[in-house]
Amino acid sequence: MAAAAASSCGGAGCGPHCSSSASAAAVEDAAAAAAEKVGRLSLSRECGKCGGGAAAVAVAGGLGLCGECFRANLLGKFKLAVTSNAMVRPTDSVLLAFSGGPASRVALQFIHEMRCKAIESWDVSNSQALPVFGVGVAFVDESVLCSKPRDEIEMAIEDIRSIVSSLSTGVKAMHIARLEDVFSTESEDGERRLREAVDMIGDDTGREDFLRCLRMLSLQKIAMENGYAKIMLGSCASAIACHVLSATVKGQGYSLPADVQYVDTRWEIPVVLPLRDCLAQELTLLCELDSLKTQQHLDRPLNGINSLVASFIKRLREENPSREHTIVRTAQKLKPFSFNKFSADGYHDFLPSRLRPKFQKFDSDESTFSEILCLMCGSPFSESELQNLESTKHKAQKKIDLYTAHCCQSCYFQILPAGENLNEHFFSLLPKLWTGKMDTISDSHSLLRDQIEEYLLEENDDGN
Repeated sequence: MAAAAASSCGGAGCGPHCSSSASAAAVEDAAAAAAEKVGRLSLSRECGKCGGGAAAVAVAGGLGLCGECFRANLLGKFKLAVTSNAMVRPTDSVLLAFSGGPASRVALQFIHEMRCKAIESWDVSNSQALPVFGVGVAFVDESVLCSKPRDEIEMAIEDIRSIVSSLSTGVKAMHIARLEDVFSTESEDGERRLREAVDMIGDDTGREDFLRCLRMLSLQKIAMENGYAKIMLGSCASAIACHVLSATVKGQGYSLPADVQYVDTRWEIPVVLPLRDCLAQELTLLCELDSLKTQQHLDRPLNGINSLVASFIKRLREENPSREHTIVRTAQKLKPFSFNKFSADGYHDFLPSRLRPKFQKFDSDESTFSEILCLMCGSPFSESELQNLESTKHKAQKKIDLYTAHCCQSCYFQILPAGENLNEHFFSLLPKLWTGKMDTISDSHSLLRDQIEEYLLEENDDGN
């Protein structure tokens, strides 16, 4: 595993464990215990970076690193992703999506440390010209669809609260939002509509993808209502590798590049992925070594295609963990969309001068976002989907025709129920944040069609 940070031994990257003979045995025991618990890890007798005698671990089949260097390597990857892609500006408030798993737990720890460092720099600065970014945490509560006892659910949510509150400083607020709240602010009505909509989806994979779409909608709702500028996800290389294969199987190859980039601005609140270069094994091991508490009691098991792909990736990981990186790197070669970067208009003024040219050299034509997105999953439309949409617009007689035409092929076949009547009822249950946009389009379409018909009648009258 190549080190992302360039610090030498004895600096910020290596602590006393790298060369201290007194604590070498204790560190070796801790690393071996963590390796045994996490599994699929290799052990060596010395650190390949600092040369210390402590036990070293290597997840991706590269150099063995001691605990301090291993942590510095992951933190370096995180910082590099954040700074080189302008993910966070000093004036931003960032909403971290927290699930309780190792990936989001490490993301929470790292962004917290970056903020603490920024506060220290601000305190010692003479001018104190730049503010320090804010961090909020959001947890989407999906327990309404969970069969676990209520007391276990409440205990798990309380654990998540305690994990966030254990951070000394830096968290602006903790938001716990029920998934059904995107349907209605009234609890009973929202729960009824959510359950009914989910029950109408016959495909296991479609049901799972639908819940993922609702999860993103919930995060967007929290961010918009509370003034956040970015949403930070804990999606790591392993999760993205699973998504790459799943999307390929589902026929979502055209929209795939949109989902594997560091930055995604197609949403109302942009989404960033700072852990894209870290493996799930690495993040799990770091939680073990640093005793970072996680809470995964509320995780839902995967089903359908997503479950099969996850099992396949797991087998690949056991053979060679670096294959997950290979899958992600292959997907990254696909051409990204225009919304996979921030606009250069004043956005990068806070960046160091050495990084600014990287973002300012862009084609102004490409910076204009003009993609048509799926009503539910947000996938950009392919050419065939655009042709179908244009054709439907001209001959659509009902609002439901426009609704279905604004869904990508994957959502159409895996999520939408069969039959026009069922579709009408299904769309009546969906959150207004989705259907409200379509209502505006439908009203504009009806007005335009009426104007055209009126014009044609007038032309016929004049001809007579």
